[in-house]
Amino acid sequence: MTDLLYSDVEEDLRASVRDLLKDKADASALLARVETAEGYDLKLWRTLADEVGVAGLAVPEELGGHGASAREVAVVAEELGRSVAPVPFLGSVVLATTALLNTGDRDFVGKLAAGQAIGALAVPLTTAPGAGFPSSVTASPEGTLSGRVGTVADASVADLLVVPAAGPDGPGLYVVSAGDATVSELVSFDLTRRVADVSLSDAPAVLVASGPEAAAALEQALLFGAGILASEQTGVAEWALTETVSYLKGRYQFGRPVGGFQSLKHRLANLYTELVLARAAARNAADALATATDVPISVAVAQARNAPIAVKAVEEAIQLHGGIGMTWEHPAHLYLKRAKADELALGTPGRHRARLADLVNLPA
Repeated sequence: MTDLLYSDVEEDLRASVRDLLKDKADASALLARVETAEGYDLKLWRTLADEVGVAGLAVPEELGGHGASAREVAVVAEELGRSVAPVPFLGSVVLATTALLNTGDRDFVGKLAAGQAIGALAVPLTTAPGAGFPSSVTASPEGTLSGRVGTVADASVADLLVVPAAGPDGPGLYVVSAGDATVSELVSFDLTRRVADVSLSDAPAVLVASGPEAAAALEQALLFGAGILASEQTGVAEWALTETVSYLKGRYQFGRPVGGFQSLKHRLANLYTELVLARAAARNAADALATATDVPISVAVAQARNAPIAVKAVEEAIQLHGGIGMTWEHPAHLYLKRAKADELALGTPGRHRARLADLVNLPA
């Protein structure tokens, strides 16, 4: 049986990422950042990419990466969930790089792994595994792309766009320079992960996969993204529980800590139980991705389970913080927005439950 506990290497990686985020992306820095027009902290991203090596974490060493597995990627996602740091990890590392890795491409993967470029997978953030190949972008016989894709995660800071397109000979996966596309950032609900519309008009593109290979590469990227997202949701839930326990220990009423009241203890105990279940589901999904074992089932279970847990945990945190939890000056609202956005990202819990039913042959 696979050991789902964190290895020493994973704990060391966690410590490195957590220390950096604690220093560079604490609550005050986060709140100040989301007030700015640029939103993303690209200086922090370069530090994560260059010094910690998260950009090429799961890329084979012969392609310029570190040869780690999905388990290590999940650890980073969990820590980024704890901080909701505004960096393009999901769009570049999890989605775009994974899609390219499954095509056998070397050049573009190398640039992303080295942190020389930021990537984005040009599909709506809500696209779920099993959704089929999109047709909103078409490829001409000359290899140029035209069309529009809405709500693409991290596209506003991307240098390279990995674009699924319907070509003359069937589906294809193309790479387009962001400079050859019109990228219009939207007013995002989640201020720490921006989305943008991408428009292409006879944009020059490089074909990296076609036919069944392109469809398979896109599906693998979406599966990988949904599985890793479960770890991010675990991090969000863990932050909510940890901050709430700390607050209730220091908040006094009637001469005693508020956290000592039995009804609140029960609510915190229920949250802890949910967090343990979320972590187990996320670790199982990450291990399944790392070992290529029961991947669709493990990912569907994790997403169906973890998305609502993250939302509930932050809702409880806001309520148990009282008035301060409702203010803009407290970071809780940023975590609630991330949790709600993640609930829609890469498939809703209901979509994943329906997919799971099909996978295990449950009747409709």
